[in-house]
Amino acid sequence: MNIRRKYLNCIFLFLICSFTVDAHSTTLKQDINWPEFMSQQDMVWEKLPEYWYESAYLGNGKLGLMIYKAPGENYLRLETGNCDVHDHHTKRDVFGIPRLLTGYFALHPRGEIISGKMRLDLWNAEASTDIITTKGVIHLQTFAHADNMIIAVKATTEGEEHDFKWEWVAAEANSPRYLLFRRRGQINKIPKDYELNPAPTITRKEDINLSVQKLLAGGETTVGWKETQSTKKERTLWINLTHTYPQNNSSEICKTEIRKAISEGYPSLQKTHRKWWNSFYPNSFITLPEAQKENFYWIQMYKLASATRGDRALIDNTGPWLTETPWPNAWWNLNVQLTYWALNASDHLDLAASLENALYNHIDQLRLNIHPNYRHNSLGIGVASNLECMTTEVGIPGKGKAQVGLLPWACHNLWLIYRHKMDDDILRNKLFPLLKESINYYLHFLKKGEDGKFHLPATYSPEYDSTEDCNFDLALLRWGCQTLLESAHRLNIQDPLANTWKDVLYNLTPYPMDKNGLLIGKDMPYAFSHRHYSHLLAIYPLYLINKEQPGGIETIEKSLTFWQSKPKALLGYSCTGASSISSAIGKGNDALTYLNKLFGKFLSPTTMYRESGPVIETPLSGAQSIHDMLLQSWGGKIRIFPAIPDTWKDIAYSGLRTEGAFKVSASRKQGKTQFIHIKSLAGEPCIITTDIVNPVFKGERDFTVQSFESNTYRIDLKKGEEVYISPQGEKPDFIISPIPHTSKNHYGLKIIQ
Repeated sequence: MNIRRKYLNCIFLFLICSFTVDAHSTTLKQDINWPEFMSQQDMVWEKLPEYWYESAYLGNGKLGLMIYKAPGENYLRLETGNCDVHDHHTKRDVFGIPRLLTGYFALHPRGEIISGKMRLDLWNAEASTDIITTKGVIHLQTFAHADNMIIAVKATTEGEEHDFKWEWVAAEANSPRYLLFRRRGQINKIPKDYELNPAPTITRKEDINLSVQKLLAGGETTVGWKETQSTKKERTLWINLTHTYPQNNSSEICKTEIRKAISEGYPSLQKTHRKWWNSFYPNSFITLPEAQKENFYWIQMYKLASATRGDRALIDNTGPWLTETPWPNAWWNLNVQLTYWALNASDHLDLAASLENALYNHIDQLRLNIHPNYRHNSLGIGVASNLECMTTEVGIPGKGKAQVGLLPWACHNLWLIYRHKMDDDILRNKLFPLLKESINYYLHFLKKGEDGKFHLPATYSPEYDSTEDCNFDLALLRWGCQTLLESAHRLNIQDPLANTWKDVLYNLTPYPMDKNGLLIGKDMPYAFSHRHYSHLLAIYPLYLINKEQPGGIETIEKSLTFWQSKPKALLGYSCTGASSISSAIGKGNDALTYLNKLFGKFLSPTTMYRESGPVIETPLSGAQSIHDMLLQSWGGKIRIFPAIPDTWKDIAYSGLRTEGAFKVSASRKQGKTQFIHIKSLAGEPCIITTDIVNPVFKGERDFTVQSFESNTYRIDLKKGEEVYISPQGEKPDFIISPIPHTSKNHYGLKIIQ
């Protein structure tokens, strides 16, 4: 009977029911004044910032700029960055192949700086800065052009500040980890054989200033700049940063970019820059009842588009805003994965292509990361790599701290991207073969025990310890085999390993658990505080343990509660992870409570993340925590408003994207769902769960609607079709509009009275 009950709970019990299904033309409308709405999300500084965590930041997926006043100094600092700038030593570690700092421009006014203010205009991705001195005022308008590799700084002056000075200060081109340890006096942490790069040379070539940084391991970086003057009181600084390797032609490229920008002119460049950004945001829309959370969300969207483009840099721990840090690379044991989640639901999959390219375009290197004994059919990635060639070694299970699940976890990100696109060409030609060889590495080490079950030797659970039958790896192995079988079935691939994957799924040892939920692994309880939720990966984001399974909610609740019961080492992404796990079981109040813990000591005034070193992934994962409250689509179902906190009475969103490639819009007022709109982009099965008790389904034809338990419905929606859903007896307007707020612009720096 228990087996039968378990089986019945794993399938839909449905009836073909009689619903009100109108063949009726309805239109979803948006009443959104985008420039006005986005102006309420801007960051505003009532005083000049003085540190990285407080700074205004600009970026175009490669070039980056931070603007702040040097503390204790009488100048404004414009810190430059380029994600391409790496060292290239043969030793492939964070000292050998880190990203490198470039330097900053110092704006020296004639007078003493008295005060200042700043605003980051998100809609146009421009920073305006006012510097008030004893001699006058300097107004700056700055952008990192969305398409061109140019940073433009237009200065307009008042009083006697027309002849302020620019100074270029080149950074030391050595590992930021080296710079940090040296400053802290931790010389013992620096490799004794670490070689320092030479100092840069600064010259003037054909009216363009150049700072050329040669690297011992080959390649070079050039920072170029030129100032033009239109009137006595208006000047423009044009900046380019170019890195080449192994070639040494960065200076020629740099000069070409600067001349091209000057020829086009500031007004024209500003126009094309704004056009890109103004078309970026409306892909989707969210408005929240808390102005602070709404501001936070839109700043994360701005941050993502500043940090990457589909054909530009992978987002690492700092994005284009590198500074002294112990983490001057991409980290694959959580950071990259968290960073990219929010791009799916927000329908910015074009940006997510930077992650796809980083992995799909470097298969040869992913093979070299594996020990030679296993390279013939296996791929992997280690903890940290640079942004270009994914170079990082993978350990061997059973030997030391072998982290072998990092590429399978990254493949889950690729799977989510695929599921939101439903592009089977990508699945067949790129994702399926990559995932197959990442799972192959596990298969080399699986052994059957006396219990007849497959077991894994000791692997490392990030960042806890090594243990046999590590839950982190068991979850990824199970997910990988399940996904490979699902993909092979969809693509009609008769793969010779299909029976092996089935055998693993049927005979893989269960997740080690005790009375407190999931363990780290076999005979290893969760004994000390642990910021990662790596041992809970089966719950989130894999949803292998979920609320729709018998006992699933109980296991999730116990595991989450016990993880959070040891708070000493919990950090910001412990909050966002706990929030999303709570949303996975429909506990919106808990999800908000956990998310609220992120706001405070972990978030800077600009939503940058505070930890032992600057990193940016955690706030970005906070945007995904908001998505998880509003919309979920795991397991083939679209769940509308699945985990709404009691205090969030009014919510609206438009154009959010789900697995199966659906675009979903919905509105909730006074705690009640008013309407839902769904458009199918790929013709996948459309199964929804909603809190609307007696829904009416409208479209341009009569839909067949099947009713399942738990307010779940299947609609025979075909590719390109739309359905409008609302409560029976009500006639909503199907208009999406912002929630009015009395407060706005929560981020930046305020003067405390």
